[in-house]
Amino acid sequence: MKTDEVPQDKGFLIEGKISDLNYVVDKDGHYTSRQSKGWMPKNEAIRLAWEQIYEHAEEVRQQVLAGKASPIALYMELNVMDVSILASYMELPKRKVRRHLKMKEFNHLSPEMISRYADVLNLTPEELVSVDRIRGIKFEHED
Repeated sequence: MKTDEVPQDKGFLIEGKISDLNYVVDKDGHYTSRQSKGWMPKNEAIRLAWEQIYEHAEEVRQQVLAGKASPIALYMELNVMDVSILASYMELPKRKVRRHLKMKEFNHLSPEMISRYADVLNLTPEELVSVDRIRGIKFEHED
């Protein structure tokens, strides 16, 4: 790809904050790097991936509202984590994290443990435990 061929399609990348690094050939035939704002095929793949994540997160959200799953399960999905990743960040055994994904166990967590989960999930403890917040979540991405 040449320097002037680097795609600059509007998409999921945040201009000025997040961009794609591309290696290109300059006018002298040397390899150099250029930033890209996005590329339509890649943007479409990302959009489809987020649609799947949101679809599964909606199923988990319904389980949370029904009292079967804990809010940790929903925010774990939205942070694109699995039990292994969350357990690693929490420095807990996976079996404990699995138990905390059930509302019955979640209701017995200490404020310190809630705070730790909230920190890992990039939330405040109040946001983590708020069922009203979960009720109001709308799964959609910005185009």
